[in-house]
Amino acid sequence: MNLRAVAQRLALNEDLNFLLTNRVPRIALTRFMGWWSRIRNPWVRDASMAVWKTFSDLDLSEAKQSHFDSLHDCFTRELKPGLRPLDGRPGVLTSPSDGIVGACGRIEALQYGTDAQLFQAKGFPYRLLDLLGDDVPGRDLARQLQGGSYVTLRLTSSMYHRFHAPCDATLEHVTYISGDTWNVNPIALQRVERLFCRNERAVLRLRRPGGGLLVLVPVAAILVASMRLRALDAALNLRYRGPHQLPCSARYRQGEELGWFEHGSTILVLAPPGLALDPSLRDGHRIRMGEALLQTTSHTRNTP
Repeated sequence: MNLRAVAQRLALNEDLNFLLTNRVPRIALTRFMGWWSRIRNPWVRDASMAVWKTFSDLDLSEAKQSHFDSLHDCFTRELKPGLRPLDGRPGVLTSPSDGIVGACGRIEALQYGTDAQLFQAKGFPYRLLDLLGDDVPGRDLARQLQGGSYVTLRLTSSMYHRFHAPCDATLEHVTYISGDTWNVNPIALQRVERLFCRNERAVLRLRRPGGGLLVLVPVAAILVASMRLRALDAALNLRYRGPHQLPCSARYRQGEELGWFEHGSTILVLAPPGLALDPSLRDGHRIRMGEALLQTTSHTRNTP
């Protein structure tokens, strides 16, 4: 058995995986990795990428560049043009990123107030307000999203890490919520309650043509606590000190780039009533940016 096979077998051991990726000084390690990944030294780059390839299925054949000056450049790589065509059917909203569907379903109303809940994994619910923030912007979004749909898209370390507009839309507000850097792999999601609500994240409020709402929540994780948005000058990371409510007015066409993670993590897509999950979605389903994720219910009803 070669080194890569041994490493991947060890990574699949749940207890060991959880120990190595969570029972460590997560924030300190994440800050160190942010510094290390930007070192522009061929030896550092090559050694780091060799380790990365040992523990993952990294494939750079789709990358726009064939050479990277640092590990960070490879993390945030762009793709060759035309590799992520958009599903152009009327009423279809496309996946903002490559990913694996971790969970999807209805945003269920609870028995009290206007609160609602989602699931990060089977048997692990969390409150929508805990995710969005229990303040005026968060409560307003939760009220509009109740009874709608959600999809959790997990990006593995080797995937394409940029995310894009699921439809023509205006990014009108960003809420940055500082937090921890737990790993967000399935092993951690089955052990740590409300994990998405603990980690650093940003709440992106998008307005669709006609006034409809769509919310994206990029969630950071260990080694990944940094994200960049095209509409903002500052990086949202562990060193960011505010402001945390960021009004925007940035217009995007479907498929245009919204931003990127500094490594890989998770994006939650939250849709209000009137948008339905694409019938092909299942837990564990692999999806690419540009493939169908949601449909307006008027088009769903008219589909034979």
